[in-house]
Amino acid sequence: MNQSTYSTTPTDQAGWQALADQLTLEGRAYVDGAYQWASNNETFACISPVDGRELAQIASCDQADAELAVAAARKAFESGAWSHLAPTKRKAVLLRFADLIDAHGDELALLETLDMGKPIGHARAVDVPATVRAIRWTAEAIDKVYGELAATPHDQIGMISREPIGVVAAIVPWNFPMIMASWKIAPALAAGNSVILKPSEKSPLTAIRLAALAEEAGIPNGVFNVLPGYGHTVGKALALHMDVDCLVFTGSTNVAKQLMIYAGQSNMKRVWLEAGGKSPNIVFADAPDLKKAAAEAASAIAFNQGEVCTAGSRLLVEESIRTEFLGLIREALTTWRPGHPLDPATTCGAIVDQAQLDRIIEYIGIGKSEGATLVEGGKRVMEETGGLFVQPTVFDGVNNRMRIASEEIFGPVLSVIGFNTAEEAITIANDSIYGLAAAVWTSNINTAHKVAKALKAGSVWINHYDGGDMTAPFGGFKQSGNGRDKSLHAFDKYTEIKATWLVIE
Repeated sequence: MNQSTYSTTPTDQAGWQALADQLTLEGRAYVDGAYQWASNNETFACISPVDGRELAQIASCDQADAELAVAAARKAFESGAWSHLAPTKRKAVLLRFADLIDAHGDELALLETLDMGKPIGHARAVDVPATVRAIRWTAEAIDKVYGELAATPHDQIGMISREPIGVVAAIVPWNFPMIMASWKIAPALAAGNSVILKPSEKSPLTAIRLAALAEEAGIPNGVFNVLPGYGHTVGKALALHMDVDCLVFTGSTNVAKQLMIYAGQSNMKRVWLEAGGKSPNIVFADAPDLKKAAAEAASAIAFNQGEVCTAGSRLLVEESIRTEFLGLIREALTTWRPGHPLDPATTCGAIVDQAQLDRIIEYIGIGKSEGATLVEGGKRVMEETGGLFVQPTVFDGVNNRMRIASEEIFGPVLSVIGFNTAEEAITIANDSIYGLAAAVWTSNINTAHKVAKALKAGSVWINHYDGGDMTAPFGGFKQSGNGRDKSLHAFDKYTEIKATWLVIE
């Protein structure tokens, strides 16, 4: 299916289903400008969590495919067809790429929904525009990133310049397949690198489709490659490859640690990691609008079915308003009910696969066994559809010693923890191996800045949750990772800094 087969965005479930019925899904890898099956001819089934049906057979790439893709990427890089292109020309190609993604927005949103279960309304209104923005913003920035001159004696010139690093392997997660891919590939490509994108085996469809759009936009053969497959096969092969210069990853902390080991075992390739989170959302009694705070706290745990690295999974509430605020949370969650993902009115879609659903259900059981009080949700629903759905779940009476408060669940499970003072809130919030994001709700400007400054997190939001845009860097402290996506800081991951010193005779 292409854009010419439909003219307007569907407005109801029937319309989206009709569009889905027109789809012809591509399951092959994309290497050196062509779609091809894995060298071993192996495939795996892409199963939709919406209804349990098979969407397509996907190429299961491994070591041999990694060798082909890296060789193609290296050849393209050394040829200079992209790496030596003027930044303004790379910008123009990437802007065309963004325009094509925008033009195919309905199709790409539908692929995201069918593949990983998110509501179509969110896929169309959030995932597609955010992907387009990431590529456009980065493209527009690349011809405005200047080198530097050092402070030197009058007879010397010290030049500091950036050069593309070479071959970049990007391993991205399944929860926001296109957005996370765009955060990696946009600055990597803009800087002049060749890229190999390895999507999650749980959500490979949009990455595979993007390859054709990249070709149409004018990205040369070998510069952008897509290798679907498993982490322990093709992902490991890329991480250990001696000719991959840079490895970027978003996913779990355990996998992130393993990738660091692989880099050390191979060529000391640059490794940049965005890993897990257990983000604290701190609500003081003097929050400017408790109802708004509750609405955003509900969204912070229920949006994208809680499958969000920055999910506000620890809700810290001042004891004097705890009972009142818990009531507001439960009220706010009435607008976050599981429904069919192709219904534009749905706010909570399907969990990505059976393994993840089982994990969420297991943690709900752990919360009960640890002594927390289940006050909302906690059950699998809509089983008759064949899909994978679970209610947003709230536990009260939680403390940081409980596993539901210390371990990343990656599902719509909220732990409510009480506190009495700002110092206590800071201690609880920072008592975590993670440091990805946090939020503070208060009308007191001193409290806001005091707490925000003390929180060990890469992003801190005041009187809202999950703010920022492409101008703000994104990444974590502690075991939430290193490096930053978005903003001009992202270019640090994909360039080498060279000092060139000239003595004037």
